[in-house]
Amino acid sequence: MKGMMDMSLGENILKQRKKLGLSQEQLGFEIDVSRQTISNWECEETAPNPKQLVALSKLFGTSVDALLDNETGEKEILMNKVSNTERLAGMIIKILRVLGVIIGAYVIFMVIALLALVIYGVIV
Repeated sequence: MKGMMDMSLGENILKQRKKLGLSQEQLGFEIDVSRQTISNWECEETAPNPKQLVALSKLFGTSVDALLDNETGEKEILMNKVSNTERLAGMIIKILRVLGVIIGAYVIFMVIALLALVIYGVIV
C-alpha cells in the first residue's frame, strides 16, 4: 500500500488506526486485545502474532505484507518477472525475424527455380 513504505510495523499500525479514527481501546476491542497491547505494538515493545496480523490487515483493508513493509520484495519480484518477460519477447522477435528471412529466401529461391523450369521448358 502506498504511503506505508519505509515504516515500521508499529508506525503502520498507528497510522492505520488513526486513519480509521479509532482509539487504541477501540482497535483493541475490534481484534480482541487490550489497549495496552495496542500501545505496546505501536511503541515497538511487542509485535502482533500471525493471527492478530491477519485481523489487523482485514480491519485496515491492507495486506499483511504492507503492514510488515514487505512490499519492496514483492515489487522486486514483479520487476524481475517483467524483465524476464521482456527478454523472452525480444528473443521471440529475433527468432521470428530469422524465420522471416529464411522463409523469404526460400520463396525467392522457389520463384527463381520455377522461372528457370519455365524458361528451360520453353527452350527445350
